[in-house]
Amino acid sequence: MSDAPPTHQVRAVYDAEAITVYQAYADRIALPALQAGTFVDPFKRARMTWIKPSFLWMMYRSGWATKPDQERVLAIDITREGFEWALAHACLTHFDPTRFATEAAWREELRGSPVRVQWDPERDLGLNALSHRAIQVGLSGEAVDRYVDEWITSIRDVTPLVHEVHAAVTAGDDDRARRLLPAERPYPLADGLMDRIGRR
Repeated sequence: MSDAPPTHQVRAVYDAEAITVYQAYADRIALPALQAGTFVDPFKRARMTWIKPSFLWMMYRSGWATKPDQERVLAIDITREGFEWALAHACLTHFDPTRFATEAAWREELRGSPVRVQWDPERDLGLNALSHRAIQVGLSGEAVDRYVDEWITSIRDVTPLVHEVHAAVTAGDDDRARRLLPAERPYPLADGLMDRIGRR
């Protein structure tokens, strides 16, 4: 029997009240957010903002916090109620014929949805693609306002951790790197939510 996770499964650090997601920004956005405890100017609410529960997928996206404008990685705790509201109002970024009768029907829902969900290959410590997927949640319009004004309970700078994990990987000490990783586990979602965001 395989120990591999399901292809589509939300995995995250969470407790009874909050779930941790990650974003990476330049100092000009990250530092004011850390001081304010939420995102403030020059953060732009008009742009879609993508939140990622997977630490290693964030490492892949940011190149271990080395890519331009992604030099600071933030761990953002948001309410589980808010996260689940986002999923309940989400539309997949790709056409799924098991959920939509036509591509036109999917496009219509996509246009009207404040949240988008996509599944990308999860990553290992070498940032190589794995067979199972990590969820990315894109927030726009009402969802961004709720995120900034209501859902965020804390913001932490985890860039030093990123550098420490990357140094261990670079040194070939994968055991140490794994010990440093945030302890992500399957996040419990009602069947209706899993069906909405792309059960496979």
